[in-house]
Amino acid sequence: MSLPEWAEKYFYLSAESSYVESQWVAFPYQPAMLAVMASDAVREVTCAKSARVGWTKMMLACICYNAQHRRRNQAIWNPTDSDSDEFCKVDLETALRDVLVMSDVWTPDLAKNRANTLRTKLFRGSTLHLRGGKAAKNYRRLSVDVAYIDELDGFDHDIEREGAPDKLVAKRVEGATWPKLIVGSTPKTALDSQIEPRLQAMDVIYEFAVPCPHCDELHALTWTANKGPHGLRWVNDDPATAAHQCPHCAAMMTQAEFLQVWVRGLWIGDDGSHLAKDGSHRVLADGTAARLPSRVGFRIWTAYSPMTDWSSIVRDYLDAAAKAARGDNSLLKSFTNLTLGQVWEEVVEKTEANDLVARAEAYPLRVVPLGALILTAGIDVQDNRFEIVVWGWGRGEESWVVDYTVLHVDPAIDESWVKLDSYLSTRFRHAGGQWIGIDAAAIDTGGHHTHQAYKFAAKRHARRVFACKGHNVAGKPIVASSNMVDINMDGRIEKRGVRLWMIGTDTAKDLLFSRLKVTQHGPGYPHLSKNLPQEFFEQLTSEARVPMRTARGVVNRWQKVRPSARNEVLDCTVGAMFAAYRLDIHRYTSAMWSRLEAVLCPPIADMFTPTDEALPPSAPDTRESEPAERAEGASVDAGTDAPPAAPAAAAAPRVPAPVLRRAVPKKVARRAIAW
Repeated sequence: MSLPEWAEKYFYLSAESSYVESQWVAFPYQPAMLAVMASDAVREVTCAKSARVGWTKMMLACICYNAQHRRRNQAIWNPTDSDSDEFCKVDLETALRDVLVMSDVWTPDLAKNRANTLRTKLFRGSTLHLRGGKAAKNYRRLSVDVAYIDELDGFDHDIEREGAPDKLVAKRVEGATWPKLIVGSTPKTALDSQIEPRLQAMDVIYEFAVPCPHCDELHALTWTANKGPHGLRWVNDDPATAAHQCPHCAAMMTQAEFLQVWVRGLWIGDDGSHLAKDGSHRVLADGTAARLPSRVGFRIWTAYSPMTDWSSIVRDYLDAAAKAARGDNSLLKSFTNLTLGQVWEEVVEKTEANDLVARAEAYPLRVVPLGALILTAGIDVQDNRFEIVVWGWGRGEESWVVDYTVLHVDPAIDESWVKLDSYLSTRFRHAGGQWIGIDAAAIDTGGHHTHQAYKFAAKRHARRVFACKGHNVAGKPIVASSNMVDINMDGRIEKRGVRLWMIGTDTAKDLLFSRLKVTQHGPGYPHLSKNLPQEFFEQLTSEARVPMRTARGVVNRWQKVRPSARNEVLDCTVGAMFAAYRLDIHRYTSAMWSRLEAVLCPPIADMFTPTDEALPPSAPDTRESEPAERAEGASVDAGTDAPPAAPAAAAAPRVPAPVLRRAVPKKVARRAIAW
């Protein structure tokens, strides 16, 4: 017996979970969906849906059918434990009570068994597991034939760092004779939706099409917000006039006419095929019968359901649009998700990676361009690597990417931090003929290996290596605040061991992305090299400013464009910006920049040295400092009256130059004269 036949004969709608207690009567679009959900030829079913289309009831019928008729082990996941408990109490247990045929497998002795809980139902010959989706442990130690995920977009994208929920659930059916994964959800935002990319990965996506009562041509019900040549339309903002305009003959079809012709509707696929009425097979575009594909997708929205009037759909939209015109999109978002079954496209502020690739310039990395006079670095610490981006800064905060390096090491090992220190001691060839070191660096302590990062920064505060963390309050300045934190230094507690700096990350990103829109070289323009990998540009543009509703109203927050996107380059760039502002480069006068230029670009310095000469060939994590043509303390910072260090002797060892917090213009000039 097929699932549609079984449901028609046995399935019952309980009073606690339905508007009307009655025997199941399928809507015309449901039998084919049920058949696909139960077909052994189909391994994955994904449905992007609105509310009120009967998806939960179809899923419940499939669970009962597989338990009573097929005796297959099953598991269903809901977004949270409370959602799972509610489904068990309201939907499942009432169905076990009212669907009389379930007494074959749900006997009184089993119903009273202590093993039957809100998490497990023992049937005769099979078991059903019910789990919430928050904890990774809920995806372990289960081997089933059929798995269900209800409301996928309500799940976390990464379950306790073990992976996406649908991937974890798919592992539970591996090895089954007839594995089946059934996933359904109402979509959420485009940046956050998991059901939409999953639906697009299906072999075929089907939409329900009905014949026009005037021209008899099949077409799907569409929503165009009363615009365009077809779709659900109305007159003079009157919801009572709602009707659907045919895309073929432009005639209007009322909901009453729709309910007369929908029994002749078919599921039409994006490949030109359609499902047979009973859902047992598909019919190709040339009319030949074929097996169902292995992965089938469905898309359906509220207009197909007779439980909702078309006039109420239009009324809800008009109310939402009126509120959106006053600046509140909350109702319009709910309408898009719950009524249309579509993802909500946020109005975002973002920069495309391809645009940055197109404007990249042909200058070599690790050679500092003429305009760059100060170098700062941002360091992001991951579990298996350090990611470092070095930016050069010049007049008007014009900037250049000088280097992008990934040190593949284990930050849990002390030797790895020695390699990081060696890299930060690197001196880069300046186009003016001198050698220049990194003046300041910011290391992110907010994620991985916080203790080791504190320790590293504490020992190098004289070289301006700042321990940093993103501020959790929006609107803070880039150099927001600082406080002393205790750290463990080789087994003993050092009170006030390191100064932790807070970065106004949203302010820094606002500034960065506004500058990425600058089109003319000069103040504020960020230069990017063609020698940078594609990954650099993608990570730099991995986030977008998205409007979000909070208790204080609608605010704009920076979020990843895709939840799985990497953003280490962006975080490193924010760190380099912090280091530059910590040096007060935004307060440098023209005279201070001129003196720096005189030091790095003397009129007769190394006139025969090629300016495109790269650094000596060696791994970036093992490079030694270059000869100190740029003497210790040569970097300029506007903050302290410490005397300048003497130039290094020719035979002196190659050690990193200590950097001063600030050198006043007279001292810069004095050092230039000394050189």
